[in-house]
Order: sequence, then structure tokens, then C-alpha cells
Amino acid sequence: MNIVYFTHSLASCWNHGNAHFLRGVLRELQAKGHKVRAYEPEGAWSLENLLKDHGEEGLEPWRAAYPELSSPRFGPKADLDALVDGADLVIVHEWNDHDLVAKLGRLRARGAAFTLLFHDTHHRAVSDPKSMRAYDLSAYDGVLAFGEALSDVYRGWGWGDRVFTWHEAADIRHFHPPVEEGVRNGLVWIGNWGEGERTRELKEYLFRPARAAGLGLDVYGVRYHETAKATVRRYGGRYHGWLANAEAPKIFARHLATVHVPRRYYTKLLPGIPTIRVFEALACGIPLLCAPWDDAERTSRPGTDYLIAEDEAAMTKALRDVANDAALRRSLVDDGLETIRARHTCAHRAEELLGIVATLNPSPFAGEGGARPRSGWEGEGLNRTVRTPSPSQPSAGPLPLPQGERGERIPA
Repeated sequence: MNIVYFTHSLASCWNHGNAHFLRGVLRELQAKGHKVRAYEPEGAWSLENLLKDHGEEGLEPWRAAYPELSSPRFGPKADLDALVDGADLVIVHEWNDHDLVAKLGRLRARGAAFTLLFHDTHHRAVSDPKSMRAYDLSAYDGVLAFGEALSDVYRGWGWGDRVFTWHEAADIRHFHPPVEEGVRNGLVWIGNWGEGERTRELKEYLFRPARAAGLGLDVYGVRYHETAKATVRRYGGRYHGWLANAEAPKIFARHLATVHVPRRYYTKLLPGIPTIRVFEALACGIPLLCAPWDDAERTSRPGTDYLIAEDEAAMTKALRDVANDAALRRSLVDDGLETIRARHTCAHRAEELLGIVATLNPSPFAGEGGARPRSGWEGEGLNRTVRTPSPSQPSAGPLPLPQGERGERIPA
């Protein structure tokens, strides 16, 4: 299959966590024999900020880790017909301009034979619904949503069985335990500060517990203003700035444990969506401790794959337990790796994507002047049959592990 993906940026992961997943899943699709082309718009805020802060050298980790991938940039006057020429599948990321999304839809409506999907990996459907509803998706075959709670939003907007839950996952070709174990010390937290929407939670579940447990803390990420940096220092942490995602496995390998502190959007408005940081940490074989979040989709085994701390005191105790109990650390690592390898690799997501496309079985739309597709926003389905639910949709009952297998971004 010939696959074209319009991303916000593949080259830059500056405040753009979905780039981690896209790199891995596109590489897996290539490995399965599919032809993959990725494009990113000129002036993408993630790449612009990366180049501003680190220059071309900031792109070296991505180039070294993913030499088989590239993402040529296109401008507003690009020939979209040429960019999608020969495509069987076109996917458009939600951080693209409304105009680009609409133009690709018009190509589909005029008779282009490719399947056209919209990929939503953010919380704007609930935090800024007006902007999301402004996208013209009337000619799109379906929506890929990175969590079931987000899929429910699209179902409420009329997409019915044409929205598919497609979680992020770990690229285990790159994110894996170190080949040789070295000395591990202290905690590491990799995450962006953002607009302060989890400042209280960071103090409660990371900064104060780390200090109380007597563990050193290394912090990596972007969008830390001076007050944020001072907060890290006040609690004894060390702020190191931006970390290229391709370098994360090396950093994890130096530390005893890491902590996940979800943004409020993913605990209140879109509960149950696991983020890429959870998958990558577990894949790298580092013990993971989490602030409260509800794994409503049963993607993992809380208490087995990682520890959940219900409050600050519980987090402090859990950090001390992990620091002092080698058997507990080993158990968390082994169980977390088991779940990732069985269910949450980019290879799994590549297979899920192919299954989703197969369910849609699209036929070309009528050309100009012919019958036009009805808008998904209006709750009316297109005239085609969807045979099966999303492969990512959780099933009832306790979490099974198949036998024999395994930031969020806010514009600057």
C-alpha cells in the first residue's frame, strides 16, 4: 500500500509528543513492505522552536535514530495532487491548518481513490471544540482518535462507527532496556511545563515526594519559564532543558525510576487515555510510578505494570519502596515489559491501522456535480459498510495478555 501522512512535524519532537509515535509506526509500515511518504508544513511551530533553541544540531538525534524516514516540507502553494499521487491511504494530523484539511477533503470528494483519515491526538476536541468543529471533514472516510474518551466525543458529533480508537504505542526498535545494565540513581521526569495546568500535581506527586524520599531528581522538557525552573530548584531538582526523544532511553537507563503525572485534561475531561510517556517508560524497563489516573480502557495492569499513588504520602512511600526493594523494581520492569510487548508496540498499531482501513472499504466519491458525501459533523454516515469495530476498542472483562506477544503539545 502507498501511504501518505501529513504530520505537524516528524523531524521535531519539541513540545510535540506524537512525533515519537509517528516515527515508530511509519517505520513499522515500511518494514511490512508499504511505501510511506510523510510531509510537514513550512513554519511548523515545533520545528521552528527546536531550530531557534538548538539549531540544526537539534535534529541530529532524530536523523541518527530514524535514517529511513524523512519529511519534506511543503508550502501553502504546494501541488497537493502531486503530493498524494498514487496514494492508497492519506492521513492528516490534527495540528495541520484548516485550509489543508479542507483541500485534501475536496480532492477526495472529486473522486480521489485513496482512503482519507483525520488523526486526532490532542485534547482540543474538549478544550477548544470550536476550533476542531471548524475543520471540514465532510469528505473524510473516518477519524483516528488516540483514546476511547476522545472517540466518544466524535461519536457525539455524528461519526458513529467511522471513528476508531487508535492508541499511541512504544517503538520498541528504539525504546528498550539497555543491553548492559549500569549504575542507576535517583528519579527522572521527562515532561513539558506547559501552561501550569498540572503545577499543583507536580508538587504533590513529584517534587515533594522525591525530596521526602531522599531521591535526586532530574527534569527534562520545554516551556519552563523562570518561575518553573525556580520551583524545580526549590525542591532539590536539576533542570536540564529539552531532551530529544531519541535520547530518552539513555536517560531512563541511568535512573532508578520515573514518574507519570498526567495533565488534568487526561484525568478530568478525557479520562483513561494513556500517553506516549507511559508506553515508552515501560518499554525501556524503568520502574514507573503514577499520579492517579483511571485506566478505563484496561490498556495495562495498574499495581502490576506500574504503581499508582493516590496522594502525596502514598507517592513518598512508593518511592522509598522502589528505592529499597530490588525485587519490587524487577517485578515492575518485567511486568511492564510483558504488557508493552504483548499489546502496545508500534508494530501492533501498524497492524491495527491496516485493519481499520480494511473495514472502511471505500469507493471513490462522485465527481463534481455528482452525489456529495454528507458531513460527519451532522451525524450522517457515508454510504459504505463498516464491518468490525476498532481493533483498539477495549473488550469486556479483565485485561487479557495475548499468548506469545507482547506531550502533549500546546503551540508556543
